Amino acid sequence: MKKQGLQPIIGNNPRILILGSLPGDESLRRQEYYGNPRNMFWDVMSGILGEKAPAAYPEKIEYLKRHGIALWDVLYSAEREGSLDSNIRNEDFNDIAKLIGDNPSIEVIATNGGKAEKSFRKYLRRNPALSGKRICFCTSTSPMSICSGWNLERLVGQWRQIL
Repeated sequence: MKKQGLQPIIGNNPRILILGSLPGDESLRRQEYYGNPRNMFWDVMSGILGEKAPAAYPEKIEYLKRHGIALWDVLYSAEREGSLDSNIRNEDFNDIAKLIGDNPSIEVIATNGGKAEKSFRKYLRRNPALSGKRICFCTSTSPMSICSGWNLERLVGQWRQIL
């Protein structure tokens, strides 16, 4: 089944762009980035920013904007059964180069998870000008990371590199 991602979240003069792969089913249903309550993204943000993320989604978005963080996904759309990144097939890329060109304040590009990293590396081969930005490949905040031995403290420690 072909699934389409969400619109980018961009404030004024963002410094950091965090790229996921493609939102999971729960996030798409809610139309919220990291809408699955088991995803640790918002807890990781709280840990690295030193300020608890709000509970309501509109306030979460303002929280990120206030801290100079933008959100989007590497993929515009893809075929995927369920929510696992390993099931992604026939992907179409978002125009990340245009987004960054329109927002020259972005200094750091961070990927959230292995599929986002792999897809972004593929995108970079077609858009080498982006390789001049500082790029951070971060471990996924998805519930699958817990199964791989990661915990919140370890994720926060690794994600601090984006700052």
